[in-house]
Amino acid sequence: MLNTILFDLDGTLLSIDHKQFGKIYFGGLSSHFTDMYPPEELIRLILDATEAMVADLSDKTNETVFMESLETKVNERLGEMQGRFRLFYEKDFDQLRSAVVKNEIIIETISILKSKGYQLVIATNPMFPKIAIEKRINWTGLNRSDFSYVTSFEANHFCKPQKEFFIEILKDINKSPEECLMVGNDAQEDMAAKLFNIETYLITDYLIHRHDGPLVADNTGTFLDFLKFVKALPSLV
Repeated sequence: MLNTILFDLDGTLLSIDHKQFGKIYFGGLSSHFTDMYPPEELIRLILDATEAMVADLSDKTNETVFMESLETKVNERLGEMQGRFRLFYEKDFDQLRSAVVKNEIIIETISILKSKGYQLVIATNPMFPKIAIEKRINWTGLNRSDFSYVTSFEANHFCKPQKEFFIEILKDINKSPEECLMVGNDAQEDMAAKLFNIETYLITDYLIHRHDGPLVADNTGTFLDFLKFVKALPSLV
């Protein structure tokens, strides 16, 4: 029986366009490294380490894999770079808030799910440190306390669309696939949950779809459609 809702963050709980997000994010981050690397070189270093992290299926945390991969390219500069990453997330990451649109529909949706007794989980791709994820939760107008579990760079070991990403979450929250619904805006990464027998809901307002094939999801709709879907769910209390 469905009792747990897994949410993507960017483009789902957080109303932000991923292209705009990337432009502001890399622009702000690059400004902290101008004396070390030109922006295009820094971005390439980060993307290469991110690709290694997504592909890795070991028992290392995402943070460990990312930093180990980055170290192979930057060597003794890694420590200095880690300090600058921390400073960026503490100070300048908040610049991204200017690209966020407050979504009253999502706020109402979460309120209804809480009142009905559903367990709420943020299953964002854990490519960002905890500080950045918690800041983005606050930008939504929601609270970290609304969610029983939140994925992060430091704590999790896999990324979407790997099946291990979903397996790890279900193990951590002690749920079966049949008890869960994955809600997201990415047709490939979020809807990969369907391959693990988790019911899916594809939000189309900020849809990410990487090819011309048909959308594959159990349910598809706008934020407003999803609100109607939630209103029709049975109460668990």
